[in-house]
This record gives sequence, structure tokens and C-alpha cells, in this order.
Amino acid sequence: MNTQTQFNLWYFIMALLAVMWLHELWVASQQVEHITYSEFQQALKNGEIEDVQIFSNTVRGAFRESRPSGQKQFVAVRVDPDLAKDLEQYNVKFGAVVESTWLRDLLSWIIPALVFFSIWMFVMRRFAERMGGGGGFLSIGKSKAKVYMETDTGVTFDDVAGVDEAKEELKEVVNFLKRPKDYGRLGAHVPKGVLLVGPPGTGKTLLARAVAGEAGVAFFSINGSEFVEMFVGVGAARVRDLFEQARQQAPAIIFIDELDALGRARGAFPGVGGHDEREQTLNQLLSEMDGFDPTAGLILLAATNRPEILDPALLRAGRFDRQVLVDRPDKIGRVQILRVHLKKVRLAGDVDPEKIAALTPGFSGADLANLVNEAALLGTRRGADAVTLDDFTQAIERIVAGLEKKNRLLNANERSIVAYHEMGHALVALSLPGVDPVHKISIIPRGIGALGYTIQRPTEDRFLMTREELEDKMAVLLGGRASERIVFGHLSTGAADDLAKVTDIARSMVMRYGMCEKLGHVAYEAERPTFLGGSAVPEMRREFSEETAREIDCAVREIVTRAFEKASGVLERQRDVLERGAKLLLERETLTEEDLTALKASSPARSGS
Repeated sequence: MNTQTQFNLWYFIMALLAVMWLHELWVASQQVEHITYSEFQQALKNGEIEDVQIFSNTVRGAFRESRPSGQKQFVAVRVDPDLAKDLEQYNVKFGAVVESTWLRDLLSWIIPALVFFSIWMFVMRRFAERMGGGGGFLSIGKSKAKVYMETDTGVTFDDVAGVDEAKEELKEVVNFLKRPKDYGRLGAHVPKGVLLVGPPGTGKTLLARAVAGEAGVAFFSINGSEFVEMFVGVGAARVRDLFEQARQQAPAIIFIDELDALGRARGAFPGVGGHDEREQTLNQLLSEMDGFDPTAGLILLAATNRPEILDPALLRAGRFDRQVLVDRPDKIGRVQILRVHLKKVRLAGDVDPEKIAALTPGFSGADLANLVNEAALLGTRRGADAVTLDDFTQAIERIVAGLEKKNRLLNANERSIVAYHEMGHALVALSLPGVDPVHKISIIPRGIGALGYTIQRPTEDRFLMTREELEDKMAVLLGGRASERIVFGHLSTGAADDLAKVTDIARSMVMRYGMCEKLGHVAYEAERPTFLGGSAVPEMRREFSEETAREIDCAVREIVTRAFEKASGVLERQRDVLERGAKLLLERETLTEEDLTALKASSPARSGS
């Protein structure tokens, strides 16, 4: 007998007992005769009363003999004795009536209780909605995971580009969900948890949804921050409820986005305060991962861009035992991603994904999607029929350098300094071998503090650089400052960002890459840990003496000075090109790669570099 049948049987028994009790009450009421008080007094005088029970408002008793109606018991409502005597003298038939106040008494209790309960429920429901309960206060412990079925995700591996290695890893998960018996014929089983690791915007969530779309199973998606609320125990309850829902719809995929919000290492920051609720939620997640059967078709996917702060218990074998790197795409990957997004845009004939990919090193998938959208908006804004390559170039400039500030007016002297500064960068880059070619220079202010900018277009993705290439890169960065020194005889604040980048490169050459012969092949600075977003964690530890620190400072200064002298030598040898280029830039405000190439080719001194 199941639970539902037992529940219905108890209802039947309770209803039967209630009917029997009501029947007894009705039978008892039929055996009692209601008489007036005057009739009671007359019967008392006639000796017809056998016994009497006196209550505060009524008199109950029994007749000596049954009445003609067959009833032997009676009940009468008492009347004040003085009034009864007066009425009896005049032979008046009298009786009292008891005023019924049960409804009034009942409402006096029920209405205040209902009002209080309604107000309480309203307040709690609003509070639960603001806390994310959705279904009311009593559902605050329920999981808030969004459930998508096969047709709801609308994403397949064809919609994901630029991360071929990650797709190959996840296709194994799809094959297991489709054919678990065939996949496990040699005794293997799919990993319980797959952790997608990568910088923001690289497509981790899209990949997880593509796995669900390809496998055709239920997809539970929830953010790590949605587990923990201000109430103790809510996070653990939501974890239990999430896994219970997934088991009921197995085979299924559970996807936890931003896992670091939930899985931060326990006790990692003891001085910050207690984290009992978050740790309790994490412990429940670990328990659930140990509890589900890998052959049941339940797979846990998670994504994070900060794997270095995750609890080690999450990453051990048997839990998230497979990590899939979803990195920023290389040039080939960027071309593939652009082709996916360009299908939705009306393009002109000059748009080449190869050229756009060359201008966007370091862009993630989300950045490229935003770039395509920005270019389409620019084309729409100028009333064009199609998006051109120039729209993409302007969109890149807008994303990298910021919005044009045409209202930021510079005086003639400042414009001249900025023009020579940017031309110095461009001319050094054009003259040194192995340097990324210049795509465009401009003296139109952009963003917060940029008074001008120079955009270089890498010919290929680079993963290693030699000492000579780093020195040439520093020379290009210092070309603007060297140009100011040569032309005006003084220095300005416009090279602040260039100096910071040059100093960082030189210090890394000395302390991390061992490129200083005097200091030897020694690393004085460990690899600085960085978040996958790109920001470095500050490292305060120093493991060398003050004397070594002085030698490091001298070596850094020497490398920077040598790069500045190289830039100055290039510009002095091509002073005429610098002058003509700066005047042309002041006139046009923007010069393209073709303009710079023609300018350099027209100089008789180009061989002197």
C-alpha cells in the first residue's frame, strides 16, 4: 500500500467517526423536550418531576412518566424568581430565551487572528521575493535553478567557436549521456565533475549549454551566489533540493556558474570573519558529489575564472577531477568566432575576418561579439546599407582607446606636442625590425586621459620574445618621449603610461627572465600569481639583499636608458620624416598605415635606420 492510499484511508475513517458522532447528538436531542419555565413550575406542583439538575441558565431533569410524545427528559430556561412569582399570580405562561452569542464570540477570536496572519504572510512573502525565494517564504529553501530541456537551450557545438580543444573534451561527456552502456563497456566511467576554467567572456557558460543541447537532456543552471542567503541552512537546503530535482530527471546536467562564490577555500581568510553558512553549503555540495552514482547519468559542470581560490576538496579525484581550459582564442580562433557572429550582420564586400582578427589580439569571445555589435551600430548610425571594415576599425578604437572626445579642445602648443609624440612612436615602430606594424595614429583625444594614440597590428600571435625584441618594444614605447626631447628640448607628462610599461618590462627582464649578465641566470622574483581576468595579485615578499636590490635598480635604469637612446638615434637620423609626418598629422588628425608607408618611402634617409 503506497502513501497516497494510506492518506485516503485515514480521511475515510475520520469522516465515518464524525458522522457517527453527529448521529448520536441528533438522537440525544430527540429524547429531550423543551418546555417553558411556567410549564416546569406547573409540573413541579403536580408532582410530575422525578429529578432536577439546576444550571446557571437552565433546569434539566426527568418526568416520572413519559409524556405522550414519548419523551421523558426535559429542559427549561430559568427565569428570575421574583419575576416568576409576579407572572404566576396572573396566570401568565412565561419562559426565558437564551441569547445566542457563539457567532460573535467566535468572530471576536477569528477576525483578529486572520488579520494578523494575513499581515505576517504578506510581509514574509515580500521579504522572500526580495531574497529571491520566488514562490513565497516557505519556498526559500528551494533551489532557484533554471531548468532547460533539450529544445530550450537552443545551443549546439556549431554555435561555439575558437575553443576546439575544450569542445573535444566535452564531446566525451555528450557521448556518455547519449550512450552510457556503450561508453562503459570497458569499465570506464565519465568524470563526476567537469570544471571549466578560463578568463571572463571566453564562452564557458555557452559551452555548458551546448553540452546540454547536444546531449538532449535536462539542463539545470544556477549561479554560485544564489545558494547562500542570510538565513542559516538555506544554502545547504538548496543544494539538496537541486540534486534531488536532477536525480528525478536523470540523465541531466547540473551547471554551477561562478563556482568561486560558493567554493572558496575554507579558512583561507581567517581575519575577515566567520563563513559558517557558506562553508556549510560547500560541505553539502561535497557530500552530494560523493553520493550520486556516476552511472545514473547525472553530470556536474561548473565554471570559474578564479581556480586558485577554490577549496582543494572540490578539485580532488572523484569530484571535479577534470579541468577544461577555455582560454582566450588565438588568431585562428578569433576568425572562427567572428564568422559565427558576422552571419547576423549585413556586411560590405571589404570586410575580411582575417583583418579584423589581426587587429584584436587578446580579445575574448564576448569582446568579439561586442565588437561586431558596435560596428553594426556605427554603420546604422551613419545610415549605411552595410557594415564596412572602417566601421570595425572605429569600433576597435572605441573599445580599446575609448570614445572620441572632440569637445576636448587642446591649444596649438599641446596639439603640436601630441602630434610629435605619436609620430615618434610610429616612426620608431616603422624603422625597427620585428616590431608590430603601425595600423593607425591619431591626435584626437579619446577616453579619460588619452590625448592621442597609436595602434599597432600584430602579424601573428606571439608566445615567446627575445631580449632584442623586448628592447625594440621598449624603444617604440619611448619613441614619443624621445621625439619631444629632440624637437622641443623638454619633456611633458604625456609619457606617463609609456614609462610605466617600459619600467615593468625592464624589471621583468632583470628579475624574472634573467636577461642581465651582471646579475646572472637567477630569478629574483617568482612568477606573480594572476587572476584569469589579468589582474596580478600583489606580492610583497623579497628574498634578496639590499645590495642585490641596488644592482637590480641600476640594471633596470640601464636597460631603459639604452632603449631611450635607441629611439632617439632612430628619430635623429630621420628628423625630416618626423617633421613632415607631424605636420601631416596636425593637418589630418589621423594617419593610416598606407599614409605612413608612403611617408617613409618618400624619405631619402630611410636607409639610415
